[in-house]
Amino acid sequence: MLAFSVWNAIWVVVVAYLLLMVLMMMFSVVIDIFRDTSLSGWGKAGWLLFLAVFTLAALLVYVIVRGRGMNERQAQARLDGMGRYDPHPPEVAGANAAGELERAAALHEAGKLSDAEYAALKAKILA
Repeated sequence: MLAFSVWNAIWVVVVAYLLLMVLMMMFSVVIDIFRDTSLSGWGKAGWLLFLAVFTLAALLVYVIVRGRGMNERQAQARLDGMGRYDPHPPEVAGANAAGELERAAALHEAGKLSDAEYAALKAKILA
């Protein structure tokens, strides 16, 4: 019968953690290889082959040789993503201000806003 002790459980947790760590590093490196525009197709294929054959050594070598560029490419991708998904792009913000100004003018013409209130609201919208 297989005896299962606390030390066996600890060993399973450590091995699972190390496996997860290697997989996460592998995914990060593969993503960086495909993100890098300075590498040619053959360079990318070479790194991927090196990773497939000598996984742990290739991860270590990649991080040592290309670690700084990896960080810069990740930061640039993050900045590019922020620019693409800005919730308030300038053209939408300008259209919103124009709509607000149009509504304020309609209220002023209807007599619901005094001249001073309209001027103050207009200055606030255009600021």
